[in-house]
Amino acid sequence: MSRLCRPVLGLASLAFAAFAAPTSAQQAPDTIATVRARDHLVCGVPINAPGFALPDPRGVFHGLDVDSCRAVAAAVLGDVNKVRFVPTTTQARFTALQSGEVDLLARNTTWTLAREAQLGLAFASISFYDGQGFMVRQGSGITSARQLDGATICVLPGTTIERNLADYFRTNNMRMMPVVIEQPEELRQAFIAGRCDAYTNDASSLASFRASQGKAGEQYVLLPEIISKEPLGAMVRKGDWKWFDVVRWSHFAMVAAEEMDITSRNIDSFAGSQNPDVQRFLGRTGDLGKALGLDNDWAVRIARQVGNFGESWERNITPIGLPRGINNLWTKG
Repeated sequence: MSRLCRPVLGLASLAFAAFAAPTSAQQAPDTIATVRARDHLVCGVPINAPGFALPDPRGVFHGLDVDSCRAVAAAVLGDVNKVRFVPTTTQARFTALQSGEVDLLARNTTWTLAREAQLGLAFASISFYDGQGFMVRQGSGITSARQLDGATICVLPGTTIERNLADYFRTNNMRMMPVVIEQPEELRQAFIAGRCDAYTNDASSLASFRASQGKAGEQYVLLPEIISKEPLGAMVRKGDWKWFDVVRWSHFAMVAAEEMDITSRNIDSFAGSQNPDVQRFLGRTGDLGKALGLDNDWAVRIARQVGNFGESWERNITPIGLPRGINNLWTKG
């Protein structure tokens, strides 16, 4: 077992204790069987989010959330291309998963107790540690969120972002006027048009928006304050714990590969490694794939076809200007 997997296993144990399946005569769903019978995964992702989920001119999706979906497809179906991506709105994302429209939700969604306790859904992993920030125009003269007293602020309704905004201003005895618009693109256009003094969202989403503006994005500035903890990750329906395991450990496989310096380019060079951690990762020992209901090459396919987590980060997040920061490996601080 790798050093990385020791704390990870502890976290998994806590999660499984908290989400123990209730005793019921009703047959549990089998998402793995459904996905295999369909021969493709249906994955809910953000709408037009550079760095996380965005189709290129050929219609091929790219992004960190996209790679989360592709890793599961590689593990279960053996092919990263066997995914149908469904862009979901903030308002419809949970319903899409609850109804079975999507098998997996990977779209900048914050892990909260209320969501996990009330929606019949469970977070399988954290793919991005984020926090809520503010964006203003370069020439506004605003350099701190504490200067936003009395400002108009663009915010999405029905989100943790809206609640955090209200809490922050209340705590600091400041006033603000929210400009609430349900559609993310319309909200961004309102900010661009000057209908609000600031735009608040997860810092990753703000950076993604700025990157999407090309040269014009240089006129927008991220303020230094981060006012919340926003662990973002993949969600599945409760009750199908085998599927939960597969989604969770597909992400962990990408992290473990990075820790062991296994990449999509060099994985074949590890074939002769005598490192016990590498042997387990390659499926030579341990029968870990069998425990997940997969074959023992599942992690190899993820590493070869998607890459490790660092490769995904460099490919998707580095270009939008976000440092690795607290999303780095534990071995790197």
